[in-house]
Amino acid sequence: MTKIHTDYITLGQLLKVENIFSTGGEVKMLISTLDIKVNGENENRRGRKLYPNDEVVVQGKKFKIEK
Repeated sequence: MTKIHTDYITLGQLLKVENIFSTGGEVKMLISTLDIKVNGENENRRGRKLYPNDEVVVQGKKFKIEK
């Protein structure tokens, strides 16, 4: 579960918060190499907005966005 304090978080921010990448530069360069699904659909846009109740799966690891 990833708690957010704003209306949304971007996929790139989530990948940094969850320590999948440590910098935005890494996210930008490597996001296309990961198997990422948002609500069951493939996704590779680091700017994708994630809202409460969205489910993200990165390389088989699940993250649920909570407010």
